[in-house]
Amino acid sequence: MNNHHDAALEVLTASREWIGHFNAGRVDECVRGYMPDAKLHAAPIGHFEGHASIHGFWKPLIESGATDLQYSNVEIRVESDVRVRLKASWRMTVGRGVISNELWVREGETWRLAEDEFEVQEKYEG
Repeated sequence: MNNHHDAALEVLTASREWIGHFNAGRVDECVRGYMPDAKLHAAPIGHFEGHASIHGFWKPLIESGATDLQYSNVEIRVESDVRVRLKASWRMTVGRGVISNELWVREGETWRLAEDEFEVQEKYEG
C-alpha cells in the first residue's frame, strides 16, 4: 500500500470537507479544521494565529455572504505520511486569488491545517 498516495487522497478529502463547511457557513467547523496553534496569513489582510484569531478572521467573512468557494489547479506535495502541502487557485462570491501553502498535518486519523497562506488577488465589489 502506498502511504504517500493515501496521504494525498486523505488531504484532498479533508480539503473538500473544509470547503463544504465554508460554503455552508459553518464557521466553527472551519476553525476546527486548523491545529490549535495554526498560522494563517491572508495577504494583504494580515496574520492570524491560533483558533480564536483564525475564528475572528473567518467569521465576518462567512457572515458577509462569502460562499461558493472553489479550488482549481490543485497541486499536492506529500512530505511524509503525516505532512502534506497543498497549493491552488481559489475563487468565491467575493473574490479570487491563490493559495501558496496549506500545510496539512495528521493527528491520529484527522488531518488539520497547521499553516494556511493565501493571497486575495481580486476582491469583487458587491
